Amino acid sequence: MKILVTGGAGFIGSNVVDGYIREGHEVIVVDNLSTGKKENLNPKARFYKVDIRDKEMEDIIKEERPEIINHHAAQISVPDSVKDPIYDADVNIRGFLNILEASIRYGVKKVIFISSGGAIYGEAEEYPTSENYQPRPISPYAITKYASENYLAYYRHQYGLEYTTLRYSNIYGPRQIPHGEAGVVAIFMENIMNNRKSILYHYPEDRDGMIRDYCFVEDVVDANIKALKNGNGECFNIGTSVGTKTYHLYKLILDTYKQMGFHVSEDIAEPQRMPARPGDIRRSCLVIEKAKRILGWYPKTSLKEGILKTWKWWLKNKVKY
Repeated sequence: MKILVTGGAGFIGSNVVDGYIREGHEVIVVDNLSTGKKENLNPKARFYKVDIRDKEMEDIIKEERPEIINHHAAQISVPDSVKDPIYDADVNIRGFLNILEASIRYGVKKVIFISSGGAIYGEAEEYPTSENYQPRPISPYAITKYASENYLAYYRHQYGLEYTTLRYSNIYGPRQIPHGEAGVVAIFMENIMNNRKSILYHYPEDRDGMIRDYCFVEDVVDANIKALKNGNGECFNIGTSVGTKTYHLYKLILDTYKQMGFHVSEDIAEPQRMPARPGDIRRSCLVIEKAKRILGWYPKTSLKEGILKTWKWWLKNKVKY
Protein backbone atom coordinates (compact mmCIF):
# COMPACT_ATOMS: atom_id res chain seq x y z
CA MET A 1 0.00 0.00 0.00
CA LYS A 2 0.95 3.62 -0.42
CA ILE A 3 0.61 5.33 2.97
CA LEU A 4 1.09 8.97 3.92
CA VAL A 5 1.98 9.50 7.58
CA THR A 6 1.59 12.99 9.01
CA GLY A 7 3.84 13.65 11.98
CA GLY A 8 6.08 10.86 10.67
CA ALA A 9 9.24 12.44 12.10
CA GLY A 10 7.77 12.52 15.60
CA PHE A 11 8.07 10.03 18.43
CA ILE A 12 5.15 7.70 17.68
CA GLY A 13 4.75 8.57 14.00
CA SER A 14 8.35 7.69 13.12
CA ASN A 15 8.05 4.33 14.84
CA VAL A 16 4.86 3.68 12.87
CA VAL A 17 6.65 4.63 9.62
CA ASP A 18 9.39 2.11 10.43
CA GLY A 19 6.73 -0.54 11.04
CA TYR A 20 4.96 0.14 7.76
CA ILE A 21 8.23 0.00 5.82
CA ARG A 22 9.15 -3.30 7.50
CA GLU A 23 5.80 -4.62 6.26
CA GLY A 24 6.73 -3.66 2.69
CA HIS A 25 4.55 -0.57 2.26
CA GLU A 26 5.50 2.59 0.37
CA VAL A 27 5.53 5.49 2.85
CA ILE A 28 5.42 9.26 2.49
CA VAL A 29 6.11 11.42 5.54
CA VAL A 30 4.78 14.94 6.11
CA ASP A 31 6.12 16.80 9.15
CA ASN A 32 6.90 20.46 9.86
CA LEU A 33 9.65 19.40 12.33
CA SER A 34 8.23 21.63 15.09
CA THR A 35 8.62 18.69 17.46
CA GLY A 36 9.66 15.94 15.05
CA LYS A 37 13.34 15.32 14.37
CA LYS A 38 15.14 14.70 11.09
CA GLU A 39 17.15 11.88 12.64
CA ASN A 40 13.89 10.00 13.25
CA LEU A 41 13.13 9.85 9.53
CA ASN A 42 13.35 6.49 7.82
CA PRO A 43 15.60 6.86 4.74
CA LYS A 44 13.24 4.63 2.75
CA ALA A 45 10.37 7.11 3.16
CA ARG A 46 9.84 10.22 1.01
CA PHE A 47 9.82 13.29 3.20
CA TYR A 48 8.07 16.64 2.83
CA LYS A 49 8.71 19.40 5.35
CA VAL A 50 5.22 20.89 5.34
CA ASP A 51 2.71 22.09 7.92
CA ILE A 52 -0.63 20.24 7.69
CA ARG A 53 -2.45 23.61 7.62
CA ASP A 54 -0.68 24.77 4.44
CA LYS A 55 -1.89 24.63 0.83
CA GLU A 56 1.13 22.39 0.10
CA MET A 57 -0.57 19.62 2.08
CA GLU A 58 -3.24 19.34 -0.60
CA ASP A 59 -0.59 19.48 -3.33
CA ILE A 60 1.25 16.51 -1.78
CA ILE A 61 -1.91 14.41 -1.56
CA LYS A 62 -2.77 15.34 -5.15
CA GLU A 63 0.69 14.35 -6.40
CA GLU A 64 1.28 11.24 -4.28
CA ARG A 65 -2.28 9.84 -4.31
CA PRO A 66 -1.88 7.73 -1.14
CA GLU A 67 -4.40 4.99 -0.48
CA ILE A 68 -4.25 5.57 3.27
CA ILE A 69 -3.42 8.57 5.43
CA ASN A 70 -2.20 7.88 8.96
CA HIS A 71 -2.69 11.11 10.89
CA HIS A 72 -0.29 11.52 13.80
CA ALA A 73 0.49 15.22 13.40
CA ALA A 74 -1.01 17.26 16.24
CA GLN A 75 -0.59 19.78 19.01
CA ILE A 76 -0.20 17.20 21.80
CA SER A 77 0.11 19.11 25.08
CA VAL A 78 -2.91 19.44 27.36
CA PRO A 79 -1.42 22.38 29.37
CA ASP A 80 -0.49 24.17 26.14
CA SER A 81 -4.02 23.69 24.82
CA VAL A 82 -5.35 25.35 27.98
CA LYS A 83 -2.96 28.27 27.53
CA ASP A 84 -3.74 28.72 23.83
CA PRO A 85 -6.93 26.95 22.71
CA ILE A 86 -7.03 28.90 19.43
CA TYR A 87 -3.65 27.55 18.30
CA ASP A 88 -4.64 24.07 19.50
CA ALA A 89 -7.81 24.15 17.39
CA ASP A 90 -5.97 25.64 14.42
CA VAL A 91 -3.58 22.70 14.26
CA ASN A 92 -5.82 19.88 15.45
CA ILE A 93 -9.07 20.84 13.70
CA ARG A 94 -8.27 23.18 10.80
CA GLY A 95 -5.16 21.17 9.92
CA PHE A 96 -7.12 17.94 9.95
CA LEU A 97 -9.94 19.38 7.85
CA ASN A 98 -7.33 20.46 5.31
CA ILE A 99 -6.29 16.81 5.05
CA LEU A 100 -9.86 15.49 4.90
CA GLU A 101 -10.87 17.88 2.12
CA ALA A 102 -7.87 16.86 0.03
CA SER A 103 -8.57 13.21 0.79
CA ILE A 104 -12.01 13.25 -0.78
CA ARG A 105 -10.73 15.15 -3.83
CA TYR A 106 -7.83 12.84 -4.61
CA GLY A 107 -9.01 9.33 -3.91
CA VAL A 108 -7.75 8.53 -0.41
CA LYS A 109 -9.55 5.36 0.64
CA LYS A 110 -9.03 5.47 4.42
CA VAL A 111 -7.78 7.65 7.26
CA ILE A 112 -6.27 6.18 10.42
CA PHE A 113 -6.83 8.89 13.00
CA ILE A 114 -4.94 9.13 16.26
CA SER A 115 -7.18 10.24 19.10
CA SER A 116 -6.62 10.26 22.86
CA GLY A 117 -8.10 7.69 25.18
CA GLY A 118 -5.99 9.30 27.89
CA ALA A 119 -7.86 12.62 27.62
CA ILE A 120 -11.07 12.29 25.62
CA TYR A 121 -13.14 10.56 28.32
CA GLY A 122 -12.46 13.23 30.95
CA GLU A 123 -13.06 12.25 34.58
CA ALA A 124 -14.86 9.08 33.54
CA GLU A 125 -17.30 7.45 35.95
CA GLU A 126 -16.63 4.14 34.19
CA TYR A 127 -13.15 3.00 35.21
CA PRO A 128 -11.33 1.43 33.43
CA THR A 129 -13.08 3.09 30.51
CA SER A 130 -14.45 1.42 27.38
CA GLU A 131 -15.33 2.93 24.01
CA ASN A 132 -19.01 2.73 24.99
CA TYR A 133 -18.51 5.53 27.52
CA GLN A 134 -19.65 8.92 26.24
CA PRO A 135 -16.57 11.18 25.99
CA ARG A 136 -16.58 14.16 28.34
CA PRO A 137 -13.44 16.12 27.39
CA ILE A 138 -12.27 18.69 29.93
CA SER A 139 -9.38 20.27 28.01
CA PRO A 140 -9.22 22.05 24.64
CA TYR A 141 -6.85 19.32 23.42
CA ALA A 142 -9.37 16.59 24.22
CA ILE A 143 -12.19 18.66 22.69
CA THR A 144 -10.31 18.92 19.38
CA LYS A 145 -9.70 15.17 19.32
CA TYR A 146 -13.38 14.42 19.92
CA ALA A 147 -14.45 17.01 17.35
CA SER A 148 -12.11 15.39 14.82
CA GLU A 149 -13.68 11.99 15.47
CA ASN A 150 -17.07 13.49 14.65
CA TYR A 151 -15.74 15.06 11.47
CA LEU A 152 -14.52 11.62 10.42
CA ALA A 153 -18.00 10.16 10.90
CA TYR A 154 -19.41 13.00 8.76
CA TYR A 155 -16.90 12.47 5.93
CA ARG A 156 -17.62 8.74 5.94
CA HIS A 157 -21.37 9.37 5.80
CA GLN A 158 -21.16 12.14 3.21
CA TYR A 159 -18.33 10.94 0.97
CA GLY A 160 -17.64 7.30 1.82
CA LEU A 161 -14.18 8.04 3.24
CA GLU A 162 -13.30 5.12 5.49
CA TYR A 163 -11.57 5.57 8.83
CA THR A 164 -10.31 3.82 11.92
CA THR A 165 -9.73 5.82 15.09
CA LEU A 166 -7.12 4.72 17.62
CA ARG A 167 -7.59 6.24 21.06
CA TYR A 168 -4.15 6.06 22.62
CA SER A 169 -3.41 5.81 26.31
CA ASN A 170 -0.08 7.32 27.47
CA ILE A 171 2.53 6.06 25.01
CA TYR A 172 6.23 5.83 25.86
CA GLY A 173 9.39 4.38 24.35
CA PRO A 174 12.36 5.18 22.10
CA ARG A 175 12.36 8.66 20.48
CA GLN A 176 9.90 10.16 22.96
CA ILE A 177 10.66 13.82 23.62
CA PRO A 178 10.73 15.18 27.19
CA HIS A 179 8.28 18.03 26.54
CA GLY A 180 4.75 18.32 27.88
CA GLU A 181 2.98 15.87 30.17
CA ALA A 182 2.67 13.37 27.34
CA GLY A 183 6.41 12.79 27.64
CA VAL A 184 6.57 12.02 31.36
CA VAL A 185 8.73 8.88 30.94
CA ALA A 186 11.23 10.80 28.81
CA ILE A 187 11.14 13.74 31.24
CA PHE A 188 11.94 11.49 34.20
CA MET A 189 14.73 9.72 32.30
CA GLU A 190 16.33 12.95 31.15
CA ASN A 191 16.20 14.38 34.67
CA ILE A 192 17.69 11.25 36.23
CA MET A 193 20.51 11.12 33.66
CA ASN A 194 21.34 14.75 34.41
CA ASN A 195 20.93 14.42 38.20
CA ARG A 196 17.98 16.84 38.22
CA LYS A 197 14.98 16.62 40.50
CA SER A 198 11.71 15.70 38.78
CA ILE A 199 8.29 17.23 39.41
CA LEU A 200 5.34 15.03 40.34
CA TYR A 201 1.96 16.71 39.75
CA HIS A 202 -0.85 15.49 42.00
CA TYR A 203 -4.23 16.30 43.49
CA PRO A 204 -4.41 16.94 47.27
CA GLU A 205 -6.05 13.59 48.02
CA ASP A 206 -3.18 11.50 46.60
CA ARG A 207 0.47 12.53 46.80
CA ASP A 208 1.46 9.54 44.65
CA GLY A 209 0.03 11.39 41.66
CA MET A 210 -2.47 10.65 38.95
CA ILE A 211 -3.19 7.25 37.41
CA ARG A 212 -2.31 6.61 33.78
CA ASP A 213 -2.28 3.64 31.41
CA TYR A 214 1.24 3.38 29.91
CA CYS A 215 1.60 1.52 26.60
CA PHE A 216 4.92 0.76 24.87
CA VAL A 217 5.38 2.27 21.41
CA GLU A 218 6.27 -1.04 19.71
CA ASP A 219 2.85 -2.37 20.69
CA VAL A 220 1.23 0.79 19.30
CA VAL A 221 3.00 0.25 15.97
CA ASP A 222 1.35 -3.17 15.77
CA ALA A 223 -2.08 -1.56 16.29
CA ASN A 224 -1.41 0.85 13.40
CA ILE A 225 -0.45 -2.06 11.16
CA LYS A 226 -3.59 -4.01 12.04
CA ALA A 227 -5.74 -0.90 11.45
CA LEU A 228 -4.72 -0.78 7.77
CA LYS A 229 -7.20 -3.49 6.83
CA ASN A 230 -9.44 -3.84 9.88
CA GLY A 231 -11.76 -1.78 12.05
CA ASN A 232 -13.45 0.40 9.44
CA GLY A 233 -15.81 2.99 10.90
CA GLU A 234 -14.79 2.12 14.48
CA CYS A 235 -12.80 3.62 17.32
CA PHE A 236 -10.48 1.53 19.49
CA ASN A 237 -8.81 2.06 22.84
CA ILE A 238 -5.10 1.30 22.59
CA GLY A 239 -3.58 0.75 26.02
CA THR A 240 -2.87 -1.96 28.57
CA SER A 241 -5.82 -1.81 31.02
CA VAL A 242 -3.24 -1.40 33.81
CA GLY A 243 -3.25 1.86 35.75
CA THR A 244 -0.01 3.22 37.26
CA LYS A 245 0.42 6.18 39.60
CA THR A 246 3.03 8.75 38.66
CA TYR A 247 5.14 8.10 41.75
CA HIS A 248 5.26 4.36 41.10
CA LEU A 249 6.29 5.08 37.50
CA TYR A 250 9.09 7.36 38.74
CA LYS A 251 10.36 4.75 41.19
CA LEU A 252 10.33 2.05 38.48
CA ILE A 253 12.34 4.28 36.14
CA LEU A 254 14.78 5.21 38.92
CA ASP A 255 15.20 1.65 40.21
CA THR A 256 15.74 0.29 36.68
CA TYR A 257 18.50 2.85 36.16
CA LYS A 258 20.16 1.77 39.39
CA GLN A 259 19.84 -1.91 38.46
CA MET A 260 21.71 -1.14 35.25
CA GLY A 261 24.67 -0.13 37.39
CA PHE A 262 24.32 3.66 37.48
CA HIS A 263 24.73 5.76 40.62
CA VAL A 264 21.87 8.06 41.67
CA SER A 265 22.29 10.82 44.23
CA GLU A 266 19.95 11.04 47.21
CA ASP A 267 18.90 14.51 46.00
CA ILE A 268 16.76 13.03 43.21
CA ALA A 269 15.51 9.92 45.01
CA GLU A 270 12.20 11.69 45.69
CA PRO A 271 10.43 13.95 43.16
CA GLN A 272 9.24 17.45 44.02
CA ARG A 273 5.47 17.48 44.43
CA MET A 274 3.38 20.19 42.77
CA PRO A 275 -0.38 20.80 42.46
CA ALA A 276 -2.16 19.33 39.44
CA ARG A 277 -2.37 21.63 36.44
CA PRO A 278 -5.54 22.83 34.65
CA GLY A 279 -6.83 20.03 32.41
CA ASP A 280 -5.11 17.24 34.40
CA ILE A 281 -7.32 14.16 34.82
CA ARG A 282 -7.15 12.26 38.12
CA ARG A 283 -7.20 8.80 36.60
CA SER A 284 -7.24 7.26 33.15
CA CYS A 285 -7.13 3.58 32.23
CA LEU A 286 -8.58 1.94 29.13
CA VAL A 287 -10.59 -1.21 28.45
CA ILE A 288 -9.02 -2.81 25.34
CA GLU A 289 -11.33 -5.77 24.70
CA LYS A 290 -12.74 -4.24 21.50
CA ALA A 291 -9.25 -3.94 19.94
CA LYS A 292 -8.53 -7.55 20.90
CA ARG A 293 -11.79 -8.75 19.41
CA ILE A 294 -11.93 -6.77 16.14
CA LEU A 295 -8.33 -5.76 15.37
CA GLY A 296 -6.78 -8.89 16.84
CA TRP A 297 -4.47 -6.57 18.79
CA TYR A 298 -3.19 -6.76 22.35
CA PRO A 299 -0.16 -5.26 24.14
CA LYS A 300 2.78 -7.62 24.52
CA THR A 301 5.18 -5.46 26.57
CA SER A 302 4.96 -5.08 30.36
CA LEU A 303 5.76 -1.67 31.87
CA LYS A 304 8.91 -3.08 33.49
CA GLU A 305 10.13 -4.53 30.19
CA GLY A 306 9.24 -1.38 28.26
CA ILE A 307 11.06 0.91 30.71
CA LEU A 308 14.18 -1.25 30.43
CA LYS A 309 14.05 -1.14 26.61
CA THR A 310 13.55 2.62 26.69
CA TRP A 311 16.47 3.14 29.08
CA LYS A 312 18.75 1.09 26.81
CA TRP A 313 17.76 3.26 23.85
CA TRP A 314 18.32 6.51 25.78
CA LEU A 315 21.72 5.41 27.03
CA LYS A 316 22.82 4.11 23.62
CA ASN A 317 21.79 7.31 21.86
CA LYS A 318 22.84 9.75 24.63
CA VAL A 319 19.82 11.88 23.84
CA LYS A 320 20.10 15.61 24.51
CA TYR A 321 17.20 18.05 24.33
